[in-house]
Amino acid sequence: MLHLAVTTQATSSFWIAYVFCGITDIADGYVARKLKAETKAGALLDSIADIVFVICGTYKLFPLLKLPSWLWGLVLMIAGIKIANQISAMLVHKRLLFPHTTANKLTGLMLFISIPLFVCFGMFQPLILTSVVAAYAAIQEGHYIRTK
Repeated sequence: MLHLAVTTQATSSFWIAYVFCGITDIADGYVARKLKAETKAGALLDSIADIVFVICGTYKLFPLLKLPSWLWGLVLMIAGIKIANQISAMLVHKRLLFPHTTANKLTGLMLFISIPLFVCFGMFQPLILTSVVAAYAAIQEGHYIRTK
């Protein structure tokens, strides 16, 4: 992941690191489930790695993301819901919670695919669909945090 953070944006080296990070993120959860080796610590580390991956990718790609303002508004709304969810988790459970719901996993996969489609080919329609799924996932996550 460090390589992703230090490479020049949107170069072949960046995209190789991006794909490697994404595939290993998907693979580690799959392997843990298949081997029945899932742990709370592993799930927390996976969530932290996801956050670092998103921060590194966003930092490097932000100058290239020429999105309509309404889509940025949706992204900010989703981020606000996610932050509110963690505040709620701290108040209700006295700790941060990162539920690995199906909707959250689908959002991660869709982001992994739709961002390169946008940056490389200018296709922002997959980002719209991803944003809708991400909004649903964030709302579902909040419900899960408050009721489980």
